[in-house]
Amino acid sequence: MATNRTFTMIKPDATGANNVGAITKMIEEAGFRIIAMKKTALSKELAGKFYAIHKERPFYNDLCAYMSSGAIVPMILEKDNAVEDFRKLIGATDPAKAAPGTIRNLFAKSIEANAIHGSDSDENAAIEGAFFFSQFEQF
Repeated sequence: MATNRTFTMIKPDATGANNVGAITKMIEEAGFRIIAMKKTALSKELAGKFYAIHKERPFYNDLCAYMSSGAIVPMILEKDNAVEDFRKLIGATDPAKAAPGTIRNLFAKSIEANAIHGSDSDENAAIEGAFFFSQFEQF
């Protein structure tokens, strides 16, 4: 059953390029309500915990290094059909294949530096949101 919340994180390439405001504007204009948001940074250890599901994948170490290379902006978002609608808004992982007008089409630099993360399921959205935000930080 679909829920009305999802998790996203603006990645170091997009924060470093000063695109946080433009990206959050697109998110809100698409009808999402920001429930929780902060600017922070991940250590390699915390990045490793967040991406533990990929630990056996060949890109894991590079991913952890990249995600700990600069500031990030994690958010919990709310909207009907949140996960599916947000995945459409961000576009394909490869910005060259992302639909025109999507966040990755507009702001991503490469498959690796793809500007933004979006949860792929309701279950992962809840897990990922809880990694960054306590229940008292969600409005």
